[in-house]
Amino acid sequence: MNRKWLGNWISMFGLISAAICLLSLSSCARGTRLVSIAIQPQSGTFGAADPNLYFQFKALGTYIHPPKTLDITNQVSWQSDNPQVIQVTSAGVVSPNLNCGVAQVLAEMHSGGNDVVSNSASITVNGPASSGCTPAGPQPILTVTVTGTVGGNVTSAPPGITCSVGSSCSSQFTTGTTVTLTAAPAASFQQWSGCNVASGATCTVFLQNSTTVTALFN
Repeated sequence: MNRKWLGNWISMFGLISAAICLLSLSSCARGTRLVSIAIQPQSGTFGAADPNLYFQFKALGTYIHPPKTLDITNQVSWQSDNPQVIQVTSAGVVSPNLNCGVAQVLAEMHSGGNDVVSNSASITVNGPASSGCTPAGPQPILTVTVTGTVGGNVTSAPPGITCSVGSSCSSQFTTGTTVTLTAAPAASFQQWSGCNVASGATCTVFLQNSTTVTALFN
């Protein structure tokens, strides 16, 4: 009786051991696999197009078999979709390049036969127009409406506006641009509205937002 019980126990133990072995082999066969990448911070803004400024980005990889999260900042391939605005090193250091604007930064890594791509971080670079830097976002539009009972026209410096009595015209300028409007002939010009500074037949507009100016000839 004891021998039969012992034999059954040994047989059951053998089956359990075989099952454990198979499960272990199955798990090992799959191996550790990267399933997602999260980069931090998720967004940022530089106040100038200065290459000496920088953000240090971090890439966190989520794995399965077994589940874990690891810092893979130095293993991923870092990319910028607009290298004229943002440059990024292989270590995840992001800094402005030559131009202002908006760029997306992301990280990518090949794992388990697949390319795993991270979320995108939106980086904005702003700077003064006086330095030749076009600020990020929509640029302001200057609209000029010319009215009156006699003929006349309005032109702008820098160029973009050329408008005559009975019409309106618009042009987009870089944020921070000073636009000078000139009405001609000056003898029949009467008044401006919407200028920052008006002096006779000349109107000066400091463009920070879209603006409308009216010129009246009589």
